[in-house]
Amino acid sequence: MHFLDMKTTLFLLQALSCCWLVSATLSKSDAKKSHKAETETSPAELSVLERGLVVSDPHWKDIVKEEKRHHAHIRRTFHGQVLGYVTPWNSHGYDIAKTFGSKLTSVSPVWLQLRRRGPETFDVTGLHDHDPGWVKAVRRSNKKVAIVPRLLFDGWSYQDYMSVLGSEDEIEELANELVDVAKTEGFDGFTLELWSQLGGNKRKELVHLVKHICETLKAKRLDCILVIPPAVTSTGQPGMFGREEFEQLAPTVDGFSLMTYDYSSGTRPGPSSPLPWMRDCVLQLAPGTQWRQKILLGLNLYGLDFVSQGTEPVLGGRYIEILREHRPKHIWDEYSREHYFTYKKNNGVKHVMYYPSLKSIHMRISLATELGTGISLWELGQGLDYFYDLL
Repeated sequence: MHFLDMKTTLFLLQALSCCWLVSATLSKSDAKKSHKAETETSPAELSVLERGLVVSDPHWKDIVKEEKRHHAHIRRTFHGQVLGYVTPWNSHGYDIAKTFGSKLTSVSPVWLQLRRRGPETFDVTGLHDHDPGWVKAVRRSNKKVAIVPRLLFDGWSYQDYMSVLGSEDEIEELANELVDVAKTEGFDGFTLELWSQLGGNKRKELVHLVKHICETLKAKRLDCILVIPPAVTSTGQPGMFGREEFEQLAPTVDGFSLMTYDYSSGTRPGPSSPLPWMRDCVLQLAPGTQWRQKILLGLNLYGLDFVSQGTEPVLGGRYIEILREHRPKHIWDEYSREHYFTYKKNNGVKHVMYYPSLKSIHMRISLATELGTGISLWELGQGLDYFYDLL
C-alpha cells in the first residue's frame, strides 16, 4: 500500500464513526491488498508453455507470481549446444548452473585472464576464483557438461599483440601454457575472448593465432570456444568478424559465442537484440548450413533501463521490484520481438525498459532451432528462473 493511501485510510477511520463507513473503508483496503502479487516458489507440475504464460500481453502480476516457478521435471528440450556464462559477482548464476546443468552442454565461468609477462612468458591469473566444489556439483547435475572458463586477453599492449602474432615460438608457448593450466585445474578447455581487442585489425594474424591455440587444445582433447562480435553492426555495417574468418576457423573451433545483444545503447531507447538482426548476423557468417551448429546465438538475460541521462543494465531482482512498484503494462514490439514498458519515478523522469520475456526468449530459441545453431546465455542468474523451462 502506498504511503498516501495509508494516510487517507487512517483519516477516514478516525473522522467517520459510522459502522458502514468503516466497513466500506476496510473493503477498499482489502481490494488494494489484492493488487499485491506474492511470488510463489515451489516448482510447477506444468511448464511455462503448458501454463499459458508464453504470451505477447503478459500481466505484471503473473510475472511476479510465477517467475520462480520452473517446471519440476527438469529435462532438455533444445537439442543444439547451450553455453552458459557465470560470473563471480552474481552468485545466483552458480545456483542456476547446478539446478539446470542438465540443460547446458558447456559452462563458462568468467574467472581467468591471460597476461604476457615478457618474451615467451605467459601467466593465467584469476585461478583463485576457481571453485572445485561448485564444479563438482555442476557435474553431478550433468556428467557430460564441459567446464570451459572464459579467458580474457587482459592488459595486453599493442606491442604485446604484435610480438605474439609475429612469432611461432610465442604462439606455441602461449598454447602450451593453456594446456598446462587446463590439465592442472581440471578444466575441459577455454572460451577465448580476444578478437575485439584489436578493433577489427590484424584479422589474418588473429585467425592464425586462434587456429594454432585451438589445434593445440584439441590435440589434448580440450574444447576451444571463441567469443565473436556481431557480423553486422546496429547501423548495418559489416562487423569485426565476418564470413571469411568464420570459414577459416570453423573446422578447428568448437563453438563461436556470438554476441547478438547490446544492439541499442546510450540515451536512445531500443531493443537489445532485434530478431531480424540476429538472423542476419547468423546468415552473414554461414549462408550455408555446414558449420552453423557451431554458432552459439547470444541471448541476453539482462534488461536495459533507458533514461535521458543514459542506460543502466537491469537484473531479474530489480526488474521484479520495478514491476511491484509501478505495475506497468508490457508492450510487444512486433519488429524486434521484444517486450518493453514505460514508467516514471517520483521525480517525474520517464524510463523505458526493455527486459527479456518468456515470449521473446521462446522466439529466439525457435530461431536457433530453425537455423540449426546453438545458444549462448549471458549470463546465468541475471534473468528469471522460469526462463529455463524453454531450453
